[in-house]
Amino acid sequence: MRFSQDFAPPGPGGRRPGPGRAWARGPLGALAAALALTLVLTGCGGGTDGKAPAAAGATADRVEPLSTAPEPRLPVTVESADGAEVTVASTDRIVPLTGGLSEIVFTLGLGKQVVARDITATFEQTESLPVVTRAHDVSAESVLSLRPTVVLAETTTGPAEAIDQIRDAGVPLVVVEPARQLSDVGRRIGTVAAALGVPDSGAALESRTRSRIDAVRKSVPAREDGREKPRVAFLYLRGSASVYLLGGRDSGASSLLEAAGAVDAGKASGLKKDFTAITSEALAKAAPDAILVMSKGLASVGGVDGLVKIPGVAETPAGMDRRIVTVDDGVLLNYGPRTDRVLAELIAQLYPENGADQ
Repeated sequence: MRFSQDFAPPGPGGRRPGPGRAWARGPLGALAAALALTLVLTGCGGGTDGKAPAAAGATADRVEPLSTAPEPRLPVTVESADGAEVTVASTDRIVPLTGGLSEIVFTLGLGKQVVARDITATFEQTESLPVVTRAHDVSAESVLSLRPTVVLAETTTGPAEAIDQIRDAGVPLVVVEPARQLSDVGRRIGTVAAALGVPDSGAALESRTRSRIDAVRKSVPAREDGREKPRVAFLYLRGSASVYLLGGRDSGASSLLEAAGAVDAGKASGLKKDFTAITSEALAKAAPDAILVMSKGLASVGGVDGLVKIPGVAETPAGMDRRIVTVDDGVLLNYGPRTDRVLAELIAQLYPENGADQ
């Protein structure tokens, strides 16, 4: 299935491929989208004790930096995910080119050194930063005009010409593998921390994030008296372009859903690709008890009332019960320091009878 660039499902980090550029896909290719809308996930609960903050959006959309300021040990030479050896001598002016990378940099405590943002960085601390993307493509001219001392990108960042132009200008540019599942969280944090010369802060953030995710996972209600796990279908929706897709094994949602004690209905129904067009037959086979959508996608089809008008949705158990789970576009599949909040939000909505204080 082919889409125009504007409405193609975004790849890892929320970016769509530029002209002539296909996404590098791996297992569970993530679908972290770019723009935040309404159901903003929570801000700053807790310190570094590993306790999970509150689940739902009671505070601003902020990241929570480590309590101890990092002290970069530079220069450092690291291997970029594209095979290049990169030496970083200064972190005075950092440009992360995806929202997920920005989230890690700010959470490590290096936010004051970030001088620009990609449009997929939607949390509050980035609001005043200049955007260095046009639509979903990196503008090399905009990046270079800010005199960065290090640029962080992902294997899906493009166009390739912009990446080459930044490197040709002599700017250290480190490419990081995108996140695809929960097991990628620690690896991503460690890679970014190493590139910025703060491995100790990286280890502390990895530990804090792992502890918080583990704490949230323990809050999943036990399935007693023979009750089956809820089947959840992940739908990617862009109503203005009539794009209605059902996520399969490689959509990026399976890892989160399984951690929340649910079954990825698309994957369980045999869909091995990332996405397939929604049909009544495909939804009937998936038979979801609940539907997971991004908040912007739900708004684009007119909310729940519009969602159940999509052919096949109303006939599913989820559609009949109007059981819809929504999570903010900007964090759903980032697999980073705020993934515990995403899990907490999923659990709170999937098991409302247990309360929202997990």
